[in-house]
Amino acid sequence: MRKPIIAGNWKMNMTPTEAIELVRALAPLVKDAKCDVVVCPPAIDLSFVAEAISGTNIKLGAQNVHWADKGAYTGEISAKMLLDLGVKYAIVGHSERRQYFGETDETVNMRAKAAIAAGITPIICVGESLEQRENGVTDAVVTVQTVAALKDIEAEQVANLVIAYEPIWAIGTGKTATKEDANATIKVIRDAVRGVFGQNVSDRVRIQYGGSMNPKNVSELMSMDEIDGGLIGGASLKADDFSKVVNYQ
Repeated sequence: MRKPIIAGNWKMNMTPTEAIELVRALAPLVKDAKCDVVVCPPAIDLSFVAEAISGTNIKLGAQNVHWADKGAYTGEISAKMLLDLGVKYAIVGHSERRQYFGETDETVNMRAKAAIAAGITPIICVGESLEQRENGVTDAVVTVQTVAALKDIEAEQVANLVIAYEPIWAIGTGKTATKEDANATIKVIRDAVRGVFGQNVSDRVRIQYGGSMNPKNVSELMSMDEIDGGLIGGASLKADDFSKVVNYQ
């Protein structure tokens, strides 16, 4: 059985003060969660959130990680730096990073390998645009992205990382893939993993849905056999909403 994982991606929201208030309010609401609970605040908030969640079941995640250990990469943050703050997870290849900041399948792979090498679990994002979905190439797009992201990563490492299926057209739009469509595409992603790494790995890797999951639709999405959790955007910015997603069972 794959343990569900619900991760909140705060994106560019929350000052350090607001971040502390949010996780302090969240902690008692999710203390009995049956899934893994992760919050991914902006980099400037990480140290404050790390202290605020100490002793709770909430794990700390970063929104990005660089592939180099150190060097002349102004504005970037290394896996070693994140690890020192207590970061356990790092989002890699989010569609907004791909769309606005030039992220490619190759750099996604490099970032994922750097996270793994440091002992941080990457949450690797894949997903198609509205145009790609309308052109009927969703399966091909997510397969290519998945295989490229996992290049030269060992099978056991793949089994222990997280993949997030993010239909780009459903992020922040209020639109959501039907539970059947989301489940079917996540199965395509799992099949892509199986094609490279075998059945055992594909059965173990956790794959989240990342397209506007919220308290209203979480139960139906999580009822599907291929969906192992959610990468939550807007609903993660309010303790009450995020806790309802976490406590969907």
